[in-house]
Amino acid sequence: MARNQRHVVPTGDGWAVKAPSAKRASSTHTTQAGAERRAKQILGNAGGGEAVIHGRDGRIRDSDTVPPANDPNPPTDTKH
Repeated sequence: MARNQRHVVPTGDGWAVKAPSAKRASSTHTTQAGAERRAKQILGNAGGGEAVIHGRDGRIRDSDTVPPANDPNPPTDTKH
């Protein structure tokens, strides 16, 4: 089963939110933080998934699971 993902990637003049197989961006933003917020909003509306954040060099620097999706790498610390 394919996971629902959105990638935050650099563009020439800002940041874009893209689905993995999309040719066009879902949205564009001047800041990475704005693009990350929008990616998480899109995933939340779609039932959860994984927000994959890329750095300026295009390499993946972070990812975050948006609920209610299952986290593929849950934290081992279960203290509340």
